[in-house]
Amino acid sequence: MTKWMDHYVKEKEEICRKNDCIDQRLYDEYGVNRGLRDEQGNGVLTGLTNISKIISTRVEDGKKIPCEGELWYRGYRVEELINRLATDEMGFEKIAYLLLMGELPSKEEEKAFREIIGSCRTLPTNFTRDVIMKAPSEDIMNSMTRSILTLASYDQNPKDISISNSLRQCIQLISEFPLLAVYGYNAYNHYEKNESMFIHNPDPGLSTAENLLMLMRPDKKYTPVEAKVLDTALILHMEHGGGNNSTFTTRVVTSSGSDTYSTMAAAMSSLKGLKHGGANIKVMEMMENIRENVRDYSDKDEISAYLEKIIDKQAFDRKGLIYGMGHAVYSLSDPRERVLKYYVERLAEEKGREKDLMLYENIEELAPKLIAQKRHIFKGVSPNVDFYSGFVYDMLDIPQELYTAIFAVARIVGWSAHRIEELICTDKIIRPAYMSVMEKRD
Repeated sequence: MTKWMDHYVKEKEEICRKNDCIDQRLYDEYGVNRGLRDEQGNGVLTGLTNISKIISTRVEDGKKIPCEGELWYRGYRVEELINRLATDEMGFEKIAYLLLMGELPSKEEEKAFREIIGSCRTLPTNFTRDVIMKAPSEDIMNSMTRSILTLASYDQNPKDISISNSLRQCIQLISEFPLLAVYGYNAYNHYEKNESMFIHNPDPGLSTAENLLMLMRPDKKYTPVEAKVLDTALILHMEHGGGNNSTFTTRVVTSSGSDTYSTMAAAMSSLKGLKHGGANIKVMEMMENIRENVRDYSDKDEISAYLEKIIDKQAFDRKGLIYGMGHAVYSLSDPRERVLKYYVERLAEEKGREKDLMLYENIEELAPKLIAQKRHIFKGVSPNVDFYSGFVYDMLDIPQELYTAIFAVARIVGWSAHRIEELICTDKIIRPAYMSVMEKRD
C-alpha cells in the first residue's frame, strides 16, 4: 500500500504543479500583496492592538528612515522592564500579568498571580500516562498540540468564549505548557531513543524558568545565572505584535468564534514552521556546519570567506541564507537580540564557551556587510533574536527537539493577550479576499 501510494502521489505531483501554477506577473498586475506585505516588506494593516508595538523606522521630511529597533509591551520598552528586575528576580510571571491585564501588578497582585500560576501547573490525573506517553513523537510541537486539544475534554466548560472563561483557560494553558513540553520530550527520549525515563513534579514555589530547568534535568539542579538567562529569553519571546504569523493565526481563529484550545492548537501549528519559530534550529545547524569548515574562530578573513560561500549557495544548505540575520520588520537592530546578548556573555563565561561566543560575534559583525554587498535589500540587515537564542539553549543543555517548544512556552502569553483583545474589541470574522484567475471550461 505504501509503495503504491508513493508512486501515485509522485505521478500526480506534476499534475498539481501544472494546474496550480499562477503566473507571477498577475500578482503585480492586480496589486496583490503576497504574504500580506508590500515590496518593501511592510505589513498590510489588518487590525489595531494595544498590547505591543514594534518600531523599526522613523519619519523624517515625510520619508521613512530605518532606526534602531524597539519593542514595547503595554507602553513599556521591553529593555526597561527587564532592566528594572532585580538581579535574582524572575520576571516572566510579572510581565505575563502585564500583557494579559494591561497594567503592571502591585506586589499583592503579583503574589496572587504567581500563586495561581503555581497552583494551575498540574495536569489531569493520569494525563501524562494516558495522553503524552501513548504516542511519543520527535516533533514535540505536534505532541503539545495533541495534548492541548485533549485538555479540552477535561474542561467542564470548553466552548464558553466569555472573557472570564477564556481568561481562565489561557492562564491554565500558560501554567501547563512547560509540562506539556518537557513531558513530551521525556516520553520521546525514553521510548524512541531508549534513554532513562524520569518525570519530576513541578514546584509551585518556583518560577516558570526555574521549573523548566528543574523538570528537564535528572538531578533537578540549575544555577541562578542559568535561571536568569532562561527567564530573560522567555520574556523576550513572549510577544511580538499582532502581525507575526502565529499571533495573526490566533486572531483569525478567535474571530471565527472558536474555543481557546482550538485557537492555541492552530497557533502552535503556525509557530512550528521553519520560517517562524523553528528558525533558531536552522541557526544551530548552520553554526555546526561553520565550525566544521572554519579552523580559526578569530580569523575574520577565514570566516568571511566561508560566509561568502554560504551566500553564493556553495555551502551549507545551498539556499544562500545566513540564518539569524535579518528580520521581516527590524532593520538596523533587533532589540531582543541586544538584550539577550548581554546575558549570553554571562552564561558563556560560566560555561567556558568564550571561544564559541567569539565565533558568533565575528559572524554578527561580518554577515550584515557581506549580505549588503551581495543582495539588493530595501532595509538594513542585523542579527535577530534567533541568532543567539539557540546558543543560549545549547549552553543550558536543552535538546534541540525542545527549542521551538520553549518558544511556545513563552509565546502562549502573547497569544492569550491577543485572543482576549480580539474577543473584547472585534465581533467580525477575519476574511481577506483572493482574486480568482481561474479560466472557464466547457
